[in-house]
Amino acid sequence: MCQVFISADPQSYESRTRSVRLHGVVTSIRLENLHWEVLEEIAARDSLSVTQLISRLYDELVQARGAVGNFSSFLRVSALRYMALVAQQRIPADPSVPLRSLDPGTVLGGLPASWAAPPRRIQLA
Repeated sequence: MCQVFISADPQSYESRTRSVRLHGVVTSIRLENLHWEVLEEIAARDSLSVTQLISRLYDELVQARGAVGNFSSFLRVSALRYMALVAQQRIPADPSVPLRSLDPGTVLGGLPASWAAPPRRIQLA
């Protein structure tokens, strides 16, 4: 079993840092090369650059959650979720199918509760 993982190209788990501009502020994001490759695939499906994808994910995360904790971890989890959803055939493997054309309810319907974010807490004054 371990050979399946040990045989991975060492370059795939080497980290690479990229600088991106989010709302006019330059920030650095450090991810393993394999995560960058998956983000490139996700971006290409919707004719976006990786920087555009990251900016869009950041904006939507802030809108949905109000704050961003560890954004690099969020990007890693996003890449893993994408790969898992493709493996489960919830997202077509055909990279010519744009992700924006998919219905999120259909893609995510019936997944275990651990795949869903907890409801957002509302602060009462």
